[in-house]
Amino acid sequence: MFQTVARGLHVLRPRGIVRILTLFLLVLIGASADDPKPRMYTDDPSVARGQAVLWHDPGAVAQLDFRYGIGGKEQAPQAPFTFVKEDSTGTSPKVIVQDANGRTWSIKFGPEASPDTFSSRMVWAVGYWVETNYFVSQGVIRGAHDLSRARRDVDAAGNFHDARFQLRSDHPKYLQNVNWNWDGNPFVGTPELNGLKIMMMLLSNWDDKDFRDASTKGANTAIFDDRGRYIFFIDDWGASMGNWGKVLTRSKWNCMDYDRQSRRFVKSLQNSDIEWAYIGQHTHLITDGIRISDVKWLVPYLSAITGRQLHDGLISSGASEEDARYCIDGIRTRIRELETVANSPAVTGPRAN
Repeated sequence: MFQTVARGLHVLRPRGIVRILTLFLLVLIGASADDPKPRMYTDDPSVARGQAVLWHDPGAVAQLDFRYGIGGKEQAPQAPFTFVKEDSTGTSPKVIVQDANGRTWSIKFGPEASPDTFSSRMVWAVGYWVETNYFVSQGVIRGAHDLSRARRDVDAAGNFHDARFQLRSDHPKYLQNVNWNWDGNPFVGTPELNGLKIMMMLLSNWDDKDFRDASTKGANTAIFDDRGRYIFFIDDWGASMGNWGKVLTRSKWNCMDYDRQSRRFVKSLQNSDIEWAYIGQHTHLITDGIRISDVKWLVPYLSAITGRQLHDGLISSGASEEDARYCIDGIRTRIRELETVANSPAVTGPRAN
């Protein structure tokens, strides 16, 4: 659109140029007015007064099914898939479809599909809420048309490959554009929030955007309304399982990168101070304030995850056998480092509830 306007300006007189630019700006203003304005959770009276929840006891971790995750086998998407619309939000191409059971799904294509699926399994296994995600290696979308970003991922016949399906439902209800900050939420200083920070680092999720980014880049901090109980969670794990770091060194779903970087997960441990190697978009919001007692709280859940679960989760998220070996080695290396920290004699601070 911008290029079309620019190409036509040189043939217009100044008055015509002003008229077109004015109309163009009005269109842009009207479009932006239709977009919901991001809000901090404290600006939503219901959320501010309601019961806030971040974590729950996952139970017998070793018995969880990493192939299907939080939705289980019964909620897995079922073909045929019928096109509803293209979704222009975020940085990855996406479309909305309905499956044979009438369920609505957001399909994400590109390099975030696999890490978003697998990382949600890991976070769910240690007690955090996630969205219902599945990886579908191939399929057909009936009636797909007029695609923009997704046209490279869905061909003229509707065929697609390597997609993350994320369930859309009214229960729990996703609160659109209601976010929170890593340093501004009801859980600051708790083992539960610091455990979530550790999971961000363990999975190399460098995309740690929160409410302060919502108006410009979008936020990955989100809230579910579970009939008056408000669940705080991370709604996008797509920038995981690769390299953290500065912009030019980051990667997603690169298991060799992930494994290589795992050997410097914890940089140092002196007394009760932990120095992490992690670098994200808001590094210190993630690394600061984590105590050895927080690591000690999280480690039993992480250590209970079996090699079979990791393998099942990785393969069902699109990993090759070679990639699975690298990722499992990296995950195990990081968990061992956390176990070393947890067993340090310098453990201080409050224990988990």
